[in-house]
Amino acid sequence: MSMIPRLKSRADFLRVAGYQRKVVMPTMIVQLARRSQVDKNGQALPSLRIGFTASRKVGNAVKRNRARRRLRAVGQEVCSSFSFPDVDLVLIARPSTVTAPFSELIQDCGKALKQLEIQLQ
Repeated sequence: MSMIPRLKSRADFLRVAGYQRKVVMPTMIVQLARRSQVDKNGQALPSLRIGFTASRKVGNAVKRNRARRRLRAVGQEVCSSFSFPDVDLVLIARPSTVTAPFSELIQDCGKALKQLEIQLQ
């Protein structure tokens, strides 16, 4: 299984949030934004990029890091089975992300992506 390219810049996270396509689940919030196939330098971008974030509402640094690690694992497992052409995804941790069973995280992410896929059509 290959790694999905990551979103890292604040500008990318803000652009995805501004697109206003999101699904709120008990364990996470999933945001999605369409984008062009090339960046401002004319280089081709991968078809899917994904970012992860956890605010201080999630808990202390240890809990936030654990939440992001869990979201990375969920994103890697679930997003590879969806075909989103030219989109950026952001998975946002909620306080329950840290303690929920991993199977529940996968289930919530899958449901959210299905809802977003329907919204895109």
